[in-house]
Amino acid sequence: MLANFNKYLEKYARLITETGVNVSAGQTVVLQISVDQAPLARLITQEAYQLGAAEVIVQWTDDTIQKEFLTHAATDRIENVPQYKIDQTNDWVEKGASRISVVSADPDSLAGVDGDRVASYQSAVGKAMINLRKATQANKVSWTVVAAAGKQWAAKVFPDLPESEQVDALWDEIFKTTRIYEEDPVRAWKNHDEKLAKKANELNQEQFTALHYIAPGTDLIIGLPKNHLWEGAGSLNARNEKFMANMPTEEVFTAPDSRRVDGFISSTKPLSYAGTIIEGMKFTFKDGKVIDFSAEKGEEVLAKLLDTDEGARHLGEVALVPDPSPISQSGIIFFNTLFDENASNHLALGSAYAFSLKGGTEMTEEQLADAGLNRSQTHVDFMVGSNQMDIDGIREDGSTVPIFRNGDWA
Repeated sequence: MLANFNKYLEKYARLITETGVNVSAGQTVVLQISVDQAPLARLITQEAYQLGAAEVIVQWTDDTIQKEFLTHAATDRIENVPQYKIDQTNDWVEKGASRISVVSADPDSLAGVDGDRVASYQSAVGKAMINLRKATQANKVSWTVVAAAGKQWAAKVFPDLPESEQVDALWDEIFKTTRIYEEDPVRAWKNHDEKLAKKANELNQEQFTALHYIAPGTDLIIGLPKNHLWEGAGSLNARNEKFMANMPTEEVFTAPDSRRVDGFISSTKPLSYAGTIIEGMKFTFKDGKVIDFSAEKGEEVLAKLLDTDEGARHLGEVALVPDPSPISQSGIIFFNTLFDENASNHLALGSAYAFSLKGGTEMTEEQLADAGLNRSQTHVDFMVGSNQMDIDGIREDGSTVPIFRNGDWA
């Protein structure tokens, strides 16, 4: 076991509740976490109550049980979400519940499961949880995604280490990237947030009409909507409370104009989606839509993702991450989007965040779509950055400004 592991796990739980979702008196907190991570779940629950939470609702997950369900359950149970589950998530929205999602799953947890069944389940959940997704993507509530070291995930990331050392090695990386080894992680995150906010403010002042990406296998122009907003690490919810949506995070991001994306782009890291690893993706866009695609591995799963709905073939997020970021320089492929997206410039297929547009959180779905923000029941990030990527900002008058050169801020 890592030296002082329990002390660091306690610091981690405190950071998640205090900085991640900024728990305050009277709030409902929903924690979604694997049964394998019960010690962390107990610490998070304790910390949340100490900060004044009115209730902490724990939603347990289990890779093995989920795989058994998707493999053997009756088809109508796969294709339909029970009303009581929909009512439950709607109750969370009505209470303004803060949500903590702890990811630790095996990236290949659903390998071998019929892809049609997985796609049907993903589609059913997406439709059933639409109110929760809208509230989250409009920052009506506080939410954070963090990680814990699962055994199968650790084995995937560190296959060359002895089995007895793999989980510790992954916890070590989690603690490093979330600044737990700092004397005061909360203060360290405040400083990091201010640094990323400065970059976001610079981009907001420019208000580029488009971005031009150039790299091996990539030549893509992505339009940006008028009055788009770049954002760094921290966000504000509807109660004007600060929270960190992802820990770790190294990105500044905004929404593209989903109707103005043209050219081609190649992924640079594997994507773990629906319990399957997808590698070597290539996309061709015309007038905002994916018109051609391929993948060296997992192409069938990628095809089903793109068929989720019309919005799944359009972009919903543009994020900039310098290649010299700590996660990138670790040289580790995490097979987990939370980490890999913070080692690389990335894009997302699917729905855009309403807060990425000035006044967007008060707009209807139709108004957001009219402004160019993609609407979909899915949102899946994929990594495209490298130390060979250049990005230019294009102004209204057609002039260009270097944003990235060789994978770093120009």
